[in-house]
Amino acid sequence: MKIYNSLKNELEEFKPIEDGKVTMYVCGPTVYNYVHIGNMRPVITFDMVYKYLKYKGYEVKYASNFTDINPKIISAAKELGITEREVADKFIKAYLEDVASYNCTDIDYRPTVIENLDNIFTFITKLIEKDYAYEVDGDVYFRVNKVKDYGILSNNTLDELESGARVDVDPKKEDPLDFALWRKTTEGEQFKSPWGMGIPGWHTECVVMINSLFGEKIDIHGGGVDLKFPHHENEIAQSMALNNNHLANYWMHNGHINVEGTKMSKSLGNFILAKDFIKDKDANTVKLAMFKTHYRLPFNITEELIDEAKSLNEKIENAIKQAMVDISVNNLEIDKNFRDNKIDEIMDEDFNTPNLISYLLELVKELNTSLRQKKDYIEIINKIYTITKILGLKYNYDKLDEESINLYKEWLLKRSNKDFESADRIRQELISKGIL
Repeated sequence: MKIYNSLKNELEEFKPIEDGKVTMYVCGPTVYNYVHIGNMRPVITFDMVYKYLKYKGYEVKYASNFTDINPKIISAAKELGITEREVADKFIKAYLEDVASYNCTDIDYRPTVIENLDNIFTFITKLIEKDYAYEVDGDVYFRVNKVKDYGILSNNTLDELESGARVDVDPKKEDPLDFALWRKTTEGEQFKSPWGMGIPGWHTECVVMINSLFGEKIDIHGGGVDLKFPHHENEIAQSMALNNNHLANYWMHNGHINVEGTKMSKSLGNFILAKDFIKDKDANTVKLAMFKTHYRLPFNITEELIDEAKSLNEKIENAIKQAMVDISVNNLEIDKNFRDNKIDEIMDEDFNTPNLISYLLELVKELNTSLRQKKDYIEIINKIYTITKILGLKYNYDKLDEESINLYKEWLLKRSNKDFESADRIRQELISKGIL
């Protein structure tokens, strides 16, 4: 299996730290507002990665955090007239509702900053002891120029970054590139630390959570491409300073989102909240549309693409529905642990979901043909089930109950006896029950 490693900008054979086990961390949201559809792309992408790794037989531990202490939360609390904790709780709840509406609830850990404050204090103290960080008037900064390969992820050199830095940003810094590990605050939510009252810097929390949950290094670190610099670069810098490693063996980044060819942004007015985007469509449609583009490329939302995905979803759903009726009537079984070498061949090349969807379409056509011609189709439905499970698509694979089976058989009997009036009445009943 090969993964495109952003750290080396090339496809690499995947070899986990521990045989048969995978640790994976994906940066989560800062919970000060409702998340937009761009925030959902890493959620959907790494849900698929998680499911595929489990399909491959790995024991996977997957974490994604909540940034629940942040200046943006302090601002939101002022604006809404509530406390910072109430802001964080409100938007954590809203985010989890969004995630559920996109059928992406499979995850092992959802750590928060507030529950990791002691770990953050210990981490920063160690960086100070090793002379990679320094305290000035209640603020603590990281010495970027002490990390030799700073810029390795974003393909920047220290000289290039220095020349582009604004030296007047913070006069307390030794170097304009140095970033805050702890910030002194005088308003809003603040916490007692060894350096005074304040809040942690954004770039520290993820590396601390990873070390706390998994140890010094993980297999896969994921997130949107916009996090490459400075967030992920600064995570790597801290890990290099303290543990002499790049924090993760494989860094994966999904592309950004465009709307009708233009990058989504608040200033352009094409900003779509995740909760609004799903309102007139279901999760299957959104995922099929998104997975038709490789995760590393920009995903361009168009009406045409959504309509195409909606039509594709209906084709898949109708084929599965017909198969499940036949499976129920004939008392057949789906193999829910089925392995298909073709799926491995496609997805082992850096999770090639566009090709997997093409393969899924072929299988749906084969299934429809086999059902019409009354040929054996159980292997085809096994493959379809496996693909839809990997992609996180939700279809009804449950068998019909005895009452529904008898009703379906009665419909077939009325049709064969040319009692079309009764057959039509029963057919409508079957449709209303979602059987046909």
